Amino acid sequence: MGAVERNGYRFEPEFSVIHQNGAIHVYEKGKFIEEIKFVFNGEFPEHDQIEEIIDQYFEKNK
Repeated sequence: MGAVERNGYRFEPEFSVIHQNGAIHVYEKGKFIEEIKFVFNGEFPEHDQIEEIIDQYFEKNK
């Protein structure tokens, strides 16, 4: 799963299948802003789950 670019931000997901958790690193203009941790089920996080986390980020940071 690759990075997602939206509204001038770059979201780079990474995850561990063994531990069933992951993080999305948020960058703005190449500068690290924060890490958003999450959990998932299955072999990898679903793309819709990543998109929902990104949507929630923008809702929280309006």
